[in-house]
Amino acid sequence: MYGEGISKVGEVIDLGVEYEIVKKSGSWFSYGDTKLGQGRDAVKNLLLDNPELFEELDGKIREAIAALNA
Repeated sequence: MYGEGISKVGEVIDLGVEYEIVKKSGSWFSYGDTKLGQGRDAVKNLLLDNPELFEELDGKIREAIAALNA
């Protein structure tokens, strides 16, 4: 969002999509069987309100990156 600088939550969303951990269909984002929301800002707000889910996604992304670098 404007004025917050580099958004760690936004990066997690973008990398999650890039590494196919988060699925994007049109404007909808999902993780596994869970719909995260419609639109990137809605998903950012969801992850800000649910730090456990944010940490889970962050961990899976780090695992995916580590596997590529192994």
